Amino acid sequence: MNRRQILQLGGGLTVLAGASAGGLIGIRPTRAQETDPLAIGTDERVLGERDAPATLVDYSSLTCPHCARFHTETLPQIKTEWVDSGRARVVYRHFPLDRLALTAAMAAECIERDQAYFAYLDMLFAEQTAWARAEDPLQELQKRAQLAGLSPDRFNECIQDEAVANRILEAVVVARDQLQVSSTPTLFAGTQKIAGAADYETFDAALREAAGQA
Repeated sequence: MNRRQILQLGGGLTVLAGASAGGLIGIRPTRAQETDPLAIGTDERVLGERDAPATLVDYSSLTCPHCARFHTETLPQIKTEWVDSGRARVVYRHFPLDRLALTAAMAAECIERDQAYFAYLDMLFAEQTAWARAEDPLQELQKRAQLAGLSPDRFNECIQDEAVANRILEAVVVARDQLQVSSTPTLFAGTQKIAGAADYETFDAALREAAGQA
């Protein structure tokens, strides 16, 4: 991790890019992302039915307290009312605001099973204070990643993988430049942008519109 440099991406955000890869200077959105940055890729993690009529895209940072509040207080009701019923799908996209958030995101991306992946995210948000403010946050992250199926050796490989880091940061650039994401959490219900940890009613109304039920 000592080979990373901090880059200011604008809007007060601080994220990281691999110095060995030339930072973010050479990273460009793909043609599909330039056309529709909210399009869901076939390799993206999806919570719920992939063909659900409404989509909620969630840009969050794993160290962001407002994101933790959304994930622990509001998202469970969205899951119950919308995801479990097959009416909506949730797509999580990393938008790390600091080095530790990027490290946690890199570990998450190495978790193969979607169920374990989302369980890991839920655990990190629910226990954010315990690991993010720990004396040794990497050790706390490793313990939680092991519960999600990552061995200690695999965890260390993942958090040093420049390709994984730059893939995450490429998505940050797309969100910033194409969708004007400048804070977390920022969510899109269909094309409707919702910035901040809004209440369930706000998301319910937006999802109804996205699903054509308004």
